[in-house]
Order: sequence, then structure tokens, then C-alpha cells
Amino acid sequence: MKILANDGIDSAGRELLKQAGFTVDTTKIAQDELLGKLKNYDGIIVRSATMVRESLMDACGGNLKFIGRAGVGLDNIDVEAAKTRNILVFNTPAASSLSVAELVFAHLFGLSRFMHRSNRELTDGSSAQFNRLKKEYAAGWELSGKTLGIIGFGRIGQEVGRIGRGIGMKVVVYDVLFQSSVTLAQEIEHRHRVGVASLDEVLCKADCVSLHTPDPGKPIIDAEAIARMKRGAVLINCSRGGIIDEEALLDALDSGQLLAAGLDVFSHEPTPNIRLLNHPRISVSPHIGASTTEAQERVGIEMARRIIEAFPANNA
Repeated sequence: MKILANDGIDSAGRELLKQAGFTVDTTKIAQDELLGKLKNYDGIIVRSATMVRESLMDACGGNLKFIGRAGVGLDNIDVEAAKTRNILVFNTPAASSLSVAELVFAHLFGLSRFMHRSNRELTDGSSAQFNRLKKEYAAGWELSGKTLGIIGFGRIGQEVGRIGRGIGMKVVVYDVLFQSSVTLAQEIEHRHRVGVASLDEVLCKADCVSLHTPDPGKPIIDAEAIARMKRGAVLINCSRGGIIDEEALLDALDSGQLLAAGLDVFSHEPTPNIRLLNHPRISVSPHIGASTTEAQERVGIEMARRIIEAFPANNA
């Protein structure tokens, strides 16, 4: 079988696939050229950059056997269309959880001590600038003792909760799956040592809110949701750009309803709203939640193993 790793794959995963008899092509093919070229492959591995929609599957003439998403979300893959065409869809839900969770806290720690601003402003080496910033940024705050609200408590949310508890935060979580089952909610509370709450309760109680949900097609955090949040709260999004109303976020930061925000994802990537990038109360990163050496190695290995298990005859 011939595989196109269109957005790349770590060398460890590539080597496992080669040892199992697969041919792996890591040549990047532009999105508009895939319609004519993907039919030459049995499977495709993507990250978030390549879109695999119904029209692309049909252009393969039945040759495409699987689509692999080297990551968690499947927003860029038409999963239902794949099912109707008997095309397997894989992702790697476990591999990057820790890396994303650590980035959440990179933003939180940076915001709490104004690192995102002092790194920009402490540049000229003058004593006047040093002393001004030392005074201006003297009112930092500690995460320990604060309430961390997690919206979406899958693998990444669980890692965020684990780290939060480890530094002394009280953790409350909301997940739509927990709302219909008291037994499941109690099990989650016991296993992860968190409080399970409604969405309103999380928004009202949390000093810091971290988002870890799929994109439902409209913002989860809009002006109404922000208004229900504790005044002076901090909002972190290392999940999906579309789940925050970015204009409402900017308004809330300007009004003081929110103290700060940390964003790794944006509604209009790769050209985010410049006001978000330049806002003094926002810490930004360029969609790098899963982009650590360790995570990408785990992603590659997990993806390779899933493909090998699905197609054992390839190694016969």
C-alpha cells in the first residue's frame, strides 16, 4: 500500500510503516492539486492543514482505503462521507494530550506574571525602562488556590486537570457527556478528583477557564457566555479557533470583564485578527499545541500502529 503523508509524519512512525511493507511519500501536495493526484495512493495522513472532503474522496475513484489524522480533532475530514464509502478514518487521541496541556499552563503562567508583555517591552536595556516595567508588572498573581474551569473533559482536559491539581488549583469541569448520567459524573469526580458542574456553574465559578471541545460550528464562548463568567477571569483556548467569538472576547478584555486571554488557535488561520495579536491582555502562540518533539514522535508511532493493525495483510 502507498501512503501520502501530506502534512508529514515523524521518522519513528514512518520507519514502522516501512518495516511493515508500506510505501510512505512525504511530498507535500497542494490542496488544489490533490483532486488529481490522491487517486495514486491507498491512504492519506494529514494534520490540520489538509482538508479531506467528499469531493476529494470521490476523485480517488474508490482507491482510497483510509484517512489518518495525526492529531485529535477531525474537523478537516468529512467523516460521514468516509463512512458511506467504506474509508477508514483514524486519529491519534492520546499522543499529544500532555503537550497541549502544558501549553495551556505556559499561557497561564505567562499571563499571571506578564511574561507576554515584558518579553516584548524589556528590549532597550535602559534603567528607566527596567524600573518602569518592574513597577508596572509587580502585581502578578499565583495560580495556586485559584479555581480552574475546564470545558470539555476528554484526554487533553484530563491532563489539564491533573496539572492544575498538582499546582494547587481547585478544578471544576463541564462535559456534555456527564450531564445525562449522575453515575458517570460521580465516577469522574472520584477518579480525577475534580468537581463536575454545569456549563453555567463552570463559567460563574472559575478564575481561569480552559476550552477543550470540538468545533460545533458556532462559538461556545460568545458575548452571553462571557457575561456569565466571573469578572476578571482568564480564558485560554488551545482547542479550536471557532469556539470563541473573537469580537466579543476583545470587547470583554477592553471593558475589564475578562482580565486576560491565551490563544493558540484563531478563527482565521493563518491570518488571525491583528487586534488579537497586538492586544496587551492576550498571550498568543501560532497553533503549536501538539508541536513538541515528544508529541510528534508519539503521534507518528500511534498512527503507524493503527494503520498496521487495520491492514495486516500488507505485511504478509
